[in-house]
Amino acid sequence: MTQVKAHSLFTEFDINLFKAGKHFRLFEKFGSHIITLDGIEGTYFAVWAPSAKEVSVIGDFNYWTGGEHQLNVRWDSSGIWEGFIPYVGKGNLYKYKIVSHHHGIVTEKSDPYARRCEHPPSTASIVWEDNYSWKDSGWMKKRKKNNALNAPYSVYEVHLGSWKKKVEENRFMSYFELADELVSYVKDMNFTHVELMPIMEYPFDPSWGYQITGYFAPTSRYGYPEEFKYLVDKLHQNDIGIILDWVPSHFPEDAHGLGFFDGSHLYEHPDKRKGYHQDWKSLIFNYERNEVRSFLISNAIFWLDQYHADGLRVDAVASMLFLDYSREDGEWEPNIYGGRENLAVVSFLKELNTEVYASFPDVQTIAEESTAFPMVSKPTDIGGLGFGMKWMMGWMHDTLEYFQKDPVYRKFHHNEITFSLAYAFTENFMLPLSHDEVVYGKNSILGRMPGDEWQRFANLRLLYGYMFTHPGTKLLFMGGEIGQYNEWDFQGSLDWNLLDFIPHQNLKKYYKALNTFYKNTPALYQKPFDGEGFEWISYDDHENSVISYIRKGDNNEQNVVVICNLTPTLRENYRIGLPVSGKINEIFNSDEHDFGGSGVSNKKPIKIVKTPWNGKHYSAKVTLPPLSVIIFNFI
Repeated sequence: MTQVKAHSLFTEFDINLFKAGKHFRLFEKFGSHIITLDGIEGTYFAVWAPSAKEVSVIGDFNYWTGGEHQLNVRWDSSGIWEGFIPYVGKGNLYKYKIVSHHHGIVTEKSDPYARRCEHPPSTASIVWEDNYSWKDSGWMKKRKKNNALNAPYSVYEVHLGSWKKKVEENRFMSYFELADELVSYVKDMNFTHVELMPIMEYPFDPSWGYQITGYFAPTSRYGYPEEFKYLVDKLHQNDIGIILDWVPSHFPEDAHGLGFFDGSHLYEHPDKRKGYHQDWKSLIFNYERNEVRSFLISNAIFWLDQYHADGLRVDAVASMLFLDYSREDGEWEPNIYGGRENLAVVSFLKELNTEVYASFPDVQTIAEESTAFPMVSKPTDIGGLGFGMKWMMGWMHDTLEYFQKDPVYRKFHHNEITFSLAYAFTENFMLPLSHDEVVYGKNSILGRMPGDEWQRFANLRLLYGYMFTHPGTKLLFMGGEIGQYNEWDFQGSLDWNLLDFIPHQNLKKYYKALNTFYKNTPALYQKPFDGEGFEWISYDDHENSVISYIRKGDNNEQNVVVICNLTPTLRENYRIGLPVSGKINEIFNSDEHDFGGSGVSNKKPIKIVKTPWNGKHYSAKVTLPPLSVIIFNFI
């Protein structure tokens, strides 16, 4: 039997930081690390299992036999078991066999820090290292500017497995194939960023990646870890940022995962009122435990550091923040002040964001937070949670509700389309039309639109134009840009065959034009979270279902006027108030023939006259195409 040699990568300082919940690079210490000890190459293993009586590494190198390679427990009450096993190296499969002090319970667990996992449904960890040579230094030098809060942010949300499946071979595209096809597509469409639904290893396909077991391993469904780095690298080389969905809210009960890890509630909260998510049948992290906080923050740092991610979109923040989330009376316990907020989560999120921005000031964290919890995207030093942005769920809900209505009834629901501006500047909002809106019987975005085919596409162009001119950054789930008819199916592929048909070709052309116009129009992105960047012209013309406003950037000469005609009625000689004299000139029109519209436009510059209107000193008469957004600049 090959002996386990005593060895440690931990210093006393590491241990003190870990116990205090302040070690944020645990991936450098825990897990499996290929090293040379006394001239022999092998692998050092380290795992946290404080309730264990015995921990063995089992794997393909010892016929999965427990007791062959027993790790040594540290003497410092840290609960860490570690040791060096000679001749075990890259590609070897392994798990930890843990005999617990609790009733002799035995568990066989994947390594929480594994850098690579077996392809599901297999569940072993794999000893791995790569020496990937990054070629994205150009992007990394300038990404502070590209990821800034006053930069254009148009995000393409992607589920890698179903973006474009190799249908004839019934398989996923690989990271390498995606680095070619996805990157070229996103670049051609002029998106600024891609957001990937979770790519950390997960066992169950229908969870879409939101039930994670391998927090430090890119899923093996599409290839090796270094191949995922290649995909990130290719995005960066093409000036596209990458945001990763990150799930610190819950994890599955799978036998090989984090649950009941050492025969005790190690990672999950022991009180089911705080430790079990009834909706998702999953376990909730114990944010009160220092070592768990270190694990999670180290994981966030890992993806930013090792994989050059430009941001993390943090999933299900509301479920973390509230003790009564999806619980009835009696199923939750108030905090020490009698409130519903989970105080440990509040402090955890503040610490997470403080550490992320201290280490990576050129990235963004984005909260998927669906309630009115205050100051989610405000700095921690003034009492905020410290996120860079927050999803504007209220805008998404109200807007889709409004656009579903037949235009003849929209005048009775005018406030649904204007209400978002009452709170648009309370947070740094991202406007999401995400995957959640095209599943579970909600229909696709195009499928929600009323009217005949022409009106459905015109409504959709109007919706997207309204989104791009509304304050905030933008996010669209894949398929929305080509007018997907069907709901999203994670097992299939987007219906790319729709691009054989002219209306879908025109919509794709339109979304590309919107992205391009947005990136080239500073007034639409320089002040996305600031009331100074927006001025209403008219929000009360419910009778005509028309809204108009001015978007402003750093230079007033670049301000633009936006008018949305939310009905199919052509409106000629429609007067709008304006703050200055001169002329206005149409620079964007969703009703262009090229986009599938009727071709109505304001072909010549329009003189602004000294006739007060809409509370402004000047005004002009314009033509409003049916179901359109039109944009003017000032001359």
